[in-house]
Amino acid sequence: MTAGGGRDALHGAAHGTAPDVALVTGGAHGLGAAIAAALHGAGFCVGIGDIDEPAAAARARELDPEGNTTLAIPLDVRDPASFEAALALLMTRWGSVEALVNNAAATAARPLLDITPDEFDAVFAVNVRGPFVGSQIFAREFKTRGYGRIVNIASLAGQNGGTATGAHYAASKGAVLTLTKVFARDLAAFGITVNAIAPGPLDTPMVHRTVPADRLAPLIAGIPVGRLGDTGFVADMTARLCARDAGFVTGATWDINGGLFMR
Repeated sequence: MTAGGGRDALHGAAHGTAPDVALVTGGAHGLGAAIAAALHGAGFCVGIGDIDEPAAAARARELDPEGNTTLAIPLDVRDPASFEAALALLMTRWGSVEALVNNAAATAARPLLDITPDEFDAVFAVNVRGPFVGSQIFAREFKTRGYGRIVNIASLAGQNGGTATGAHYAASKGAVLTLTKVFARDLAAFGITVNAIAPGPLDTPMVHRTVPADRLAPLIAGIPVGRLGDTGFVADMTARLCARDAGFVTGATWDINGGLFMR
């Protein structure tokens, strides 16, 4: 079966149109893998972009063993050429791209005075440069079509300065929130929406790696709802913001933090 045939078969004659296509950065593991699954479940063809190519390929096979509606894409978000290549792969495979989810992130729990300038730059290269470059490249394609959806995965740390994460991570996620507003403002006239989701501590391998075991229970006790967040809910919210009928929502930050930060 050709790639186009596989795409059309997903919706079939009853719908009459091919499904939308999305790229998820950092889509092989953790929250990114959950987001890829949610988008796929919502009817998207999904490009799973990740620097870990074998894991991206495994995730793609898990979602669609026949490979009609998923595509593993080697992606280093620090490199504009890597984003250009990802866009080209998606266009070649399915003929269009409608959504970009900037999920890939780097983090490290490090005391403020121990963070080196090189480590600070390395975190910003993934967490800020990545969404900036990716959104630019994909928005140019979206603009030609008059339609697009961009969702940035930010963090509670970017709103309250962080607790278990380093200053470089918190500052980078604050920058993502600002970039979301700038892109939303400047792209709205072209049918492109740009939103952010700011999760608090989630029940993910990243959180369990970042927070020492002896600090996890006190962290959970400090969350008003008394538990870690669910990646599935964040993933479903991401898919919702990528939907065709989400056009009146842009420049927003969606808080999913168990009551840790209230406006």
